[in-house]
Amino acid sequence: MQYYFKKNWKKIALACSIGLLCEGLYVVIQLVMMREFDAAISLDLRGFLLWTAVNLGLYTLYLALAALEGVLEARAIRDMNNQVRRDLYLSLLDKPHADYHSRDTGEYISWLTTNVKQMEHLAWAPFFSCVQQAGLVVFCILALVSLHWLMLAAGLVSAAVMLVVPKLFQKRMERLGESCAAAEAEGVSKLKDLLAGFDVLRSFGRTDRFLRQGGEASAGIEAPNCRRSSAQNCISCFTGFFSVSLQFLQQVVTVLLAFQGKILLGAMASASNLTAGIVNGLRTIASHRMSLASAKPYFQNITVHSGQASVKAGSGTAPIETSITIENLDFRYGEKPVLRDLSLQFKKGGKYALTGPSGCGKSTLLKLLLGWLPGYGGAIRFDGRDARDFTPEQLQSQMSYIEQNVFLFNSTIRDNITLGEAFTDEQMEKALQDSALAGDLASMPDGLDTVVGEEGGNLSGGQKQRVAIARALIHNRSILLVDEGTSALDQKNADIVEKSLLANPDLTLILVSHHLTPDRKEQFTQVFDLHPAA
Repeated sequence: MQYYFKKNWKKIALACSIGLLCEGLYVVIQLVMMREFDAAISLDLRGFLLWTAVNLGLYTLYLALAALEGVLEARAIRDMNNQVRRDLYLSLLDKPHADYHSRDTGEYISWLTTNVKQMEHLAWAPFFSCVQQAGLVVFCILALVSLHWLMLAAGLVSAAVMLVVPKLFQKRMERLGESCAAAEAEGVSKLKDLLAGFDVLRSFGRTDRFLRQGGEASAGIEAPNCRRSSAQNCISCFTGFFSVSLQFLQQVVTVLLAFQGKILLGAMASASNLTAGIVNGLRTIASHRMSLASAKPYFQNITVHSGQASVKAGSGTAPIETSITIENLDFRYGEKPVLRDLSLQFKKGGKYALTGPSGCGKSTLLKLLLGWLPGYGGAIRFDGRDARDFTPEQLQSQMSYIEQNVFLFNSTIRDNITLGEAFTDEQMEKALQDSALAGDLASMPDGLDTVVGEEGGNLSGGQKQRVAIARALIHNRSILLVDEGTSALDQKNADIVEKSLLANPDLTLILVSHHLTPDRKEQFTQVFDLHPAA
């Protein structure tokens, strides 16, 4: 939290300065009101009108500054929210593949939406309010001491009490904040899963389950929020008791001093407002301190800050010169062995197929080559150098991975192929031809500018795979890992794609397939038939 305050201190300082000026004007308005009320009591019409005009001008200035402060505060909060999201993006990029996929996407969406809004509600806005209220308290104390030292004494007693009481509840609010953050993330994840299965439940007439689970997810989100709000309200009422008691004390002191002629009679009109400014200001600060305490858990997911730490970059490795060698490779998921004592070699430019029954580790092997799965036994070497010497991002800089379930962004076909990079028309045309996508584009009215829809819903499974293949080819990766990447293609187009990939002398191809006909096997440099680990 403090990191973002420091990073944006200039914007925050400007907004807070205007806010403090507003609070100072408020106190000046109260002092002028005393003069105005005193002139009225003395039947001084001219004085009354003069002080009324002054007060009106001050109040107009106060409102103008309050509007300016609101704009500056909103802009500072906007910038901090954007920085938090960027740092969350960096934190996600910094996660290892397995760690990233250990959580549901819905939880990450919760981090980027609900959590950020909770930071705004529990941290940013209360911080600005605390600064202004602290300024109000100071200005009110100065105004009271200018009237009489006994009024200052009463104000200091109020301050002491209202600063001590909230500390009794700080730890509890932190625990409630942690509970809310965890419940919201879990609830969003459940809602995401429920909405993804909407068609299944409705087609089988299980609308009761949709409603029941939706209600359970909602209740899971709201229950901890209700507990936190209830606790905060109870604490506010508890501190409010002290606030009201101290305010009555201040009023008694004011009236006694006025009766003794030690302060203006008009002070009775505004002294209560100044006293309320102190007590209510401290009460607000106390409440906001609870909010700031409960906001801390929402910042725990940020592990990388922009400019402070470098996210693992795909700076790349030199393209392989000779081969990728696998030596005595062992890997298991938990207690389940998947690969055991596997030794293979893929030479540069070679075309290799991995076959075998489900569960024999074909897809796992590709993910090991990509550096996504640590904790394996044996060795994977690129030109003799251990793969552990590289980051996954460096390994992926020369490899492209195409899986059966292709993901496409909800944008155009062109954007899904280029990913925002610039390529020549010749490069694009070659990628389209080699992926057999050119024929599909001819029947699309918008061609490359056709919008694919959410998760590629406007395209067939085969078209999505052809887009993914074109994406891999145009980015010129020297090693192409294909995990059933042509399974959704009809035989004609599958043959076109595979023929193009097999004919590329600069491409090292490693393809996973459950079934290869004898004539297709002959097209590969070597076919490795994997078996389930015993």
